[in-house]
Amino acid sequence: MNSTVSAPIAFDYPQQDAAGVTCTAQAWAKVPPHLGTPEKAAVIARIKQLLVEKDAALVAHYYVDGDIQDLAMETGGFVADSLEMARFGKNHSAKNLIVAGVRFMGESAKILSPEKRVFMPDLDATCSLDLGCDAADFAAFRALHPDRVVVVYANTSAAVKAQADWMVTSSCALAIVHQLKVEGKKILWAPDRHLGRYIQEQTGADMLLWNGACIVHDEFKAAELEILKAKHPHAMILVHPESPQAVVDLADVVGSTSAMIKAVVDGTATEYIVATDNGILHRMRQLAPHKKLIEAPTAGNSATCKSCAHCPWMAMNGLQGILDCLENASGEILIEEPVRVKALTCIERMLDFTKDHPELLAKAQHGFVKNIGAA
Repeated sequence: MNSTVSAPIAFDYPQQDAAGVTCTAQAWAKVPPHLGTPEKAAVIARIKQLLVEKDAALVAHYYVDGDIQDLAMETGGFVADSLEMARFGKNHSAKNLIVAGVRFMGESAKILSPEKRVFMPDLDATCSLDLGCDAADFAAFRALHPDRVVVVYANTSAAVKAQADWMVTSSCALAIVHQLKVEGKKILWAPDRHLGRYIQEQTGADMLLWNGACIVHDEFKAAELEILKAKHPHAMILVHPESPQAVVDLADVVGSTSAMIKAVVDGTATEYIVATDNGILHRMRQLAPHKKLIEAPTAGNSATCKSCAHCPWMAMNGLQGILDCLENASGEILIEEPVRVKALTCIERMLDFTKDHPELLAKAQHGFVKNIGAA
């Protein structure tokens, strides 16, 4: 029996305010120390020196600070979505990896490369989806549905991945779930309910959904987005599928971070309304400097912040934290070997699939017909 997000699920993470709305302001993230211009230049120079001396590579997500993204690119590292970050870390020859992102990304790198030392600027940088899917609770949920193939989003802990048959990212989730549906498999999905619902509608797969959400994407407001669109009638609306259904329904393009960047670079429109973490705008502006990028609204006119779409945990990544990794070996990711080995299976299965089907990845969907797919 198909489950929909309207049906309550016992295992929800109740990070909500009194009105039942998630909010980035509730996150307990720390703020990296501010660096003045001379100090920042000195820290960057020292990081560049130590990356060479320590045989280390810097891997950064699109959502982290632009200075860190630039530093990764300048030093032969990588800036990407979580799928490509995992691939890069596995295939790079460096003995040490510095992962600028959130904890599950560092764990994925360590799972794939146990022979390497993996560090993060701040080990407390986590994710509301990860926090909202406790391994013990998930095990209880999974035990109730032994007939289902377990598919978990990358935004989960190593302990949850160790219980899964497949790991997916937003770049490959549609393709993998479609293939499982073709094979007649029923799916247990965790943790993002919005992404799960979107995939369920796109593929027609039989999916039972965990009730979790990203506190950033869950804040986008459809009513405010309609008002913004009226002010910019020729703008294309780009939406990440972790967003609520009403927001996704307004999109011209729905896709992963990589797909959204591609839509801006290759698109013919001159204006784009972007509904995902605003950290992505840095790379978009670099690749498409002549196009206007507008942040999608997360609140109404009376709000002090009209669009506050930035992950507080991604914001914990700072240059000083990267330097501490290199100078003091701080922030090392360690995973117990039995957990790592179990988690490795679902990640390698995803990587093998994406290697064999590259044409299916990072394709933005321009509208869709329910139970059929992209139209």
